[in-house]
Amino acid sequence: MTRSPLPILLDGDPGLDDAIAWLLALASGEDVRVLGVTTVHGNVGLPLTTHNAGVTLALAGASVPVYAGADRPLVRPPMTAAKVHGDSGLPAADLPEPARAPEAEHAVDFLIRTVRERPGEVTLVATGPLTNVALAFRLAPELPLLLREVVWMGGSTGQGNRTPSAEFNALADPHAVKIVLESGARVRMFGLNVTMQVIATPERLDALRALGNRAGAVSAELLTFYAGVYRKRYGLSGGALHDPLAVAAVLRPGLCEMRPMSVAVETAEGLNLGRTVCDLYGVTGQPANAEVAVGVDVEGVFGLLLERLGRLP
Repeated sequence: MTRSPLPILLDGDPGLDDAIAWLLALASGEDVRVLGVTTVHGNVGLPLTTHNAGVTLALAGASVPVYAGADRPLVRPPMTAAKVHGDSGLPAADLPEPARAPEAEHAVDFLIRTVRERPGEVTLVATGPLTNVALAFRLAPELPLLLREVVWMGGSTGQGNRTPSAEFNALADPHAVKIVLESGARVRMFGLNVTMQVIATPERLDALRALGNRAGAVSAELLTFYAGVYRKRYGLSGGALHDPLAVAAVLRPGLCEMRPMSVAVETAEGLNLGRTVCDLYGVTGQPANAEVAVGVDVEGVFGLLLERLGRLP
């Protein structure tokens, strides 16, 4: 029996790997139906993440509404990752202009309205700071249990990347992470422990270029910029596809090995601010509040990415 496409919402801060993640989702109409895109502060400021959302949709040839959300974290000052993603967030030359303006409705109001209209059906794929999601959960306390699940790229079972302890999305709004983890929502978490294995090597960039379409060429250009940062900072042969892994795992859940565990986040100022504390061995005795990725089929992820991006203009 043919399964109907899964209704999803894309929330993020594009950013080059968010853009590639969203292209993957938009190219996968047999698996998912993108109901809307919501933007948040993060890799660059909100005006740019919102503009970049429109650019990404135009690149995919998709007519999907864009809703701008929170321009700052709940408590802390805003931070960006412009050194990694470039000042614009999308450092590529051949980019289209957005085909439609952002909607007037705030992203948080849109999230609440959409989930209420489809109780138990919607997967929320969050690839940036969780500010919009946390605000929606605070304004509509029933929302966590009305969502099918939250799929989040963020955190780690181990090391950080913005600080030795913290991954960027978690550090950018740790108080929002705390709200989401403690909400009762079903959460699947894809952190640095797996995403740093999914490396866009020179050979994989060549494969993207060989697709012969604009989406493949732009993705390769973005990841070439990214690769320079990753070679210098981490000694890797290319950039890591953090956000695309979260989308790939929605499309093909078997690509990642998941483990239920208790996850908390540090919100106190200090060396561990933003660290996601994952109880890998169950030593706390606390019940699991997330499914955490602990393994990944890297070749499977890239095979899916190439197949789907090859469909785009």
